[in-house]
Amino acid sequence: MEIPDFGIPPRLADRMSMAEQHEYLRTRLSRRRTLVTAGAVAGGLLTGCSGSGSTGTATTSASPSATGRVHGSVIAPFGRHLAFGADPKTQMRISWQVPLAVRKPYVRVGLRPDDLSRKIEAELRDLHTPELRGVRAAVEQYYLHAALDGLSPGTTYYYGVGHEDFDPAAPQHRSTIASFRTAPARPERFVFTAFGDQGVGRDAAENDRTLLRQKPAFHLHAGDICYADPTGKGKESDAYDATYWDLFMKQNEPVTRSVPWMVTTGNHDMEAWYSPDGYGGQLARFSLPDSGFDPRRAPGVYAFTYGNVGVVALDANDVSYEIPANLGYTDGRQTKWLDRKLGELRAAEEVDFVVVFFHHCAYSTSTHASDGGVRAAWLPLFAKHQVDLVINGHNHVYERTDAVKGGEVGRPVPIGASTDPTRDGIVYVTAGGGGKELYGFPAGVKESYEGNESDHEPVGTFRWTKSRDTRAESVEWSRVRYRGFSFLSVEAESGTAPRLKVSALASSGERIDHFEVRRGA
Repeated sequence: MEIPDFGIPPRLADRMSMAEQHEYLRTRLSRRRTLVTAGAVAGGLLTGCSGSGSTGTATTSASPSATGRVHGSVIAPFGRHLAFGADPKTQMRISWQVPLAVRKPYVRVGLRPDDLSRKIEAELRDLHTPELRGVRAAVEQYYLHAALDGLSPGTTYYYGVGHEDFDPAAPQHRSTIASFRTAPARPERFVFTAFGDQGVGRDAAENDRTLLRQKPAFHLHAGDICYADPTGKGKESDAYDATYWDLFMKQNEPVTRSVPWMVTTGNHDMEAWYSPDGYGGQLARFSLPDSGFDPRRAPGVYAFTYGNVGVVALDANDVSYEIPANLGYTDGRQTKWLDRKLGELRAAEEVDFVVVFFHHCAYSTSTHASDGGVRAAWLPLFAKHQVDLVINGHNHVYERTDAVKGGEVGRPVPIGASTDPTRDGIVYVTAGGGGKELYGFPAGVKESYEGNESDHEPVGTFRWTKSRDTRAESVEWSRVRYRGFSFLSVEAESGTAPRLKVSALASSGERIDHFEVRRGA
């Protein structure tokens, strides 16, 4: 049976609910309308300076009519998502999407929801996806970004996004007003969350809802964000549907409109149709901190400090032996930057803990196993600078190690225990249960998590990725294993006895693991 060009490709329909199929068709049909191109729009800042995070993508603005309406309907923004700038105390980036290009996009911002008198111009990034192998028509997507600098620390701001003919301050649109809070001037208790491998679907949305109840100051997304590319090899021969991003942005908006969503790059995020390294799509859709070694070349590499925690995001596609599409694309520059940045954070007086997150696993026994490239390039640096916690995705399970030192168990860390990285080594967490279909563990390996503890025994001999082949090792470091949708919730405390209280929560909210990190305790 021939499928019309406005239908859903079977490979996508198979993994969509009926509601998602309806939304997919509605979104696709809306893009078949004709656009009329207009003039350019410049980026803006709260302080009136030129914006940061420019992608080099087209910044033309277009309007389907002189009134900014389509067939009598107002073009409504959707998919609002926040991210910190390089300094979370004073910088916030607000991003969103529109189904068609618009004129004069902007953000209104103020200290009260009834006073959004300040307007900041936004940059429009038009992302074109060509027709791919006759599977579907070309797609045009429109992402808007506003850079807010000069903010006050520890302050709640209210904002609304709009454009010509859509004013968020108008009575009929005031329900779209949201808020965010900047990082405090001095360290204080806060919570952040983390997972990888989210995608679109009921389980991903349920994780979002449970996560929001933790009231996180920010969220770390360890890559494989949307799965518009379900193949994940980083090649133009991969399957791909750009409109899956529309579903993703709408799904996540209840969280991302108020919680900064700090993403890094997974193998399914190498979208080969936009740029040589496949990151043109990420540059168009997200505004991330420009604190990395090359924000335009490697947008998923950056660092920021919130309270007493320094956070480093890395792009493991650069070092992965398993999926080599971008292996070595930074010519070692990312790893050199990592060495410098970890040294700076460890020397910073206000930083008690350093957390690193990236996609491919350093230690995991699930489907993708451990990546030898990650181990070779970065684990010596983590040990050198005594990183306190490493968070990965890639394997769609929850798995947590004991403290690892010199490639072996430096100290057992049972559920509820405390560990000291200066003495014991580093705990590695695979938090890949963000919402995508789950994986499992090797045959005969039992799950072991809070409420379902089994006697701790070595997993046995397991194979892991090493260059073009695989190597076997005796796995004694796997402490907690859970096959279910889940995420990390980390509470950071400062003061005379700083600590990280790390918990893993199932999507239901039930705790499946917890431990503490204390330096020099």
